Amino acid sequence: MFQQLPKCLTLLLKSAACLAITLAVAPAAHAQPAEKIDINPTFTISKYAPGMPIHMVGYGDMRFTNPLVKIGTNPRVRKWLAEQIGREKPEVLMVTGDMPYAGATKGDWQVYRDETRSWTAEHTLVLPTIGNHEVRGGEQKGIANYLENYPGLKGHRYYSVLMGSVEVISLDMTSPSGGTSTQATWFAAQLDHVPKQVEFLFILYHTPWVVDQQSQLFTNLPSKEALTLRHLMEIHLHKMHAKVIVLSGHIHNYERFERNGVEYVTSGGGGAEPYPLLFRGSADLYRDTGFPVYHYLTMDYERGKIHAVMWKVTDPNAETLGVEKKDEFTIVAEPNKTGVYIP
Repeated sequence: MFQQLPKCLTLLLKSAACLAITLAVAPAAHAQPAEKIDINPTFTISKYAPGMPIHMVGYGDMRFTNPLVKIGTNPRVRKWLAEQIGREKPEVLMVTGDMPYAGATKGDWQVYRDETRSWTAEHTLVLPTIGNHEVRGGEQKGIANYLENYPGLKGHRYYSVLMGSVEVISLDMTSPSGGTSTQATWFAAQLDHVPKQVEFLFILYHTPWVVDQQSQLFTNLPSKEALTLRHLMEIHLHKMHAKVIVLSGHIHNYERFERNGVEYVTSGGGGAEPYPLLFRGSADLYRDTGFPVYHYLTMDYERGKIHAVMWKVTDPNAETLGVEKKDEFTIVAEPNKTGVYIP
């Protein structure tokens, strides 16, 4: 074990430096044009009535690019995971960002489309959030490519989607989020007006709002912007009836925390170069230190509960890839507040 430690530390420091540099050189964000703040969900999927079951999947940090590129991304595992998610047949797929390796490169987006054809074939509703790799190579081109590949967003860099008893708010890490910025004002308005039928509110943001001790020590996480948004959300918790789950990526591993009644899940195991966690703090509800953690989450809503399972690639070097159940948890709605859940 001690003989292997220097190698692990080298990989850790390399990954930590990459995370810190990524955040430090993140492109300057530009505010969206001033507009009237809308308190209503940006989109409503009318086929979902309150209480209707929904099969969902969450994951991120794939870095789709030329399959010959094996530095920074694992093309074999990445492609297999994307196809495996297609086999899961989720109705809704929440993606935590860093879909392409370089968002300004159209070729990377083409690989994304090629390797996720099963999602299109299954008519999966894909709900993405913008990560730092979406703007890698140039913010303007990166955002243009992002919006071109998600035409259903209709130009929205941050948005909300109402699906019966579940709502998703996706925020943009490349847009201002503090003070009276348009995004922060919109986010606060959305939190103030969560529809009464909503039992579970997912918040998508690329960088995590809560991290393990190792990431606090070695990286610039949580970022100032993430902490600002977390504080904004927390000051609204006392008057919110929905249970909140914050789903993030950026750390190429898996972490899970509970803070003030909110579930924080980091899912960044979609194929990008894995980030080793040599130790996990007591607050991390996932205790396994096995490495690497290529994975995805299934999240099933039904009758006032969300049952979630983290499926980890058993052996990324095996001739035939497969997954195993490595974490499982259930979140229960608050029926006295929603008035929807019938036990």
